[in-house]
Amino acid sequence: MWILWLLTTVSGLSLDVDSKDSICEATTHIINGMMDYYEGTRYGGTVGMFQTPYYWWQAGEAFGGMIENWFMCDNNTYEEIIYDALLHQTGDNFNYIPANQSTTEGNDDQGFWGFAAMGAAERNFTDPPEDYPSWVALTQAVYNTMWARWDNATCSGGLRWQIFTWNSGYDYKNTISNGCLLHIAARLARFTQNETYGETAEQVWQWLDDVGFINDQGGTYLIYDGANIVSGECTDITTIEWTYNYGVLMAGCAYMYDFTHDEVWLTRTTTLLSSISIFLNDNVIYEQQCQAAMNCNNDQRSFKSIFSRCLGYTAKLVPSLTDQIMTILTASAEGAAKSCSGGTDGVTCGLNWNIGAYDNMYGLGEQMSALEVITQVLVLDSPAPYSQNESSSKSDPEAGIGSSTRINMNDLDITGKDKAGAAILTVLVLGVFIGGLVWIVL
Repeated sequence: MWILWLLTTVSGLSLDVDSKDSICEATTHIINGMMDYYEGTRYGGTVGMFQTPYYWWQAGEAFGGMIENWFMCDNNTYEEIIYDALLHQTGDNFNYIPANQSTTEGNDDQGFWGFAAMGAAERNFTDPPEDYPSWVALTQAVYNTMWARWDNATCSGGLRWQIFTWNSGYDYKNTISNGCLLHIAARLARFTQNETYGETAEQVWQWLDDVGFINDQGGTYLIYDGANIVSGECTDITTIEWTYNYGVLMAGCAYMYDFTHDEVWLTRTTTLLSSISIFLNDNVIYEQQCQAAMNCNNDQRSFKSIFSRCLGYTAKLVPSLTDQIMTILTASAEGAAKSCSGGTDGVTCGLNWNIGAYDNMYGLGEQMSALEVITQVLVLDSPAPYSQNESSSKSDPEAGIGSSTRINMNDLDITGKDKAGAAILTVLVLGVFIGGLVWIVL
């Protein structure tokens, strides 16, 4: 029995970064591990959601990465699951503000589902039914509702972290929420060739720079987390730095450069790439703010996922940066594969990609980060993200307008009881968030 178990159990991922077959076989094992956390195929589970303690935004991040793998590896195994998830979580107004997320949804959460829908449009993923908006129209609905919440009344602009006034974090403006808006606007500009989206991307960048969340060091940037709104201003900045802020902004700038061919956007992209050395150890990606101390929370353990995807986009869209980025992706993919040698299946992925082995850290974040960094090794062998002339997804610039467009006001019928429950939950969530920041700083 024991010998049979040894013979039938895979022990560690075998990865040849020069072989598409090897890469796609490795990522198949990783996605299978991700599905262990998926609720949507379980009795009573919610389609599009992963089990507790994983939040809704991480589901959007996960399905965005699975679309990339579907495209680059021709992997149709989970196509129906991805398709059902992207449609089930749109909400009644088809803008990724579903009623079941009113207690926790922030602008950044909506943005990550917008990334997934945009990826479906750019990768020509199976179209929604005829009575549904297209993938790009769903992304435009996300853009329109986010842009409508731009708040000039405080801090001279910017999006708040939270959408709903009763959620803790409503009085915090952060880089990732605004970075999501810039990123989506940039991708829509390139996809539709509509300069209005590009103007939004420029306005968001200028605001991030003016408010001090982007700190220009001359040749590099420091990208800070955000700031509480105090007396209408955002002056007391939380100077913690995360991979996903750098990645989301970098790819947004890369899309804008590909769309405009403006050297300003090239300079911004190049400077952001020059700034990520704080997240590299021998060209291998790590979350420097928390990984060394082994105190990354479940959110932070997934940040390398979108960071890796954004590096791939940038490598494809900005040829002058391709070689540098591919060196990082290749080294990180090899390290990630070696970390995927734990668990009872022998291929459970770890957090630390530098040690050449499994580190006993496991979860959805570890799985999808490994998936994305290994998948993106194929980015140069795959077509660039499609535009509207190559995709079957049809643009609808009015999508989402008229539904939840007023600042932080939603058409949801939220009762006082719901609000009280939301307040209790989000106070707990914010307490964990702040406690995590204090622990990291200490």
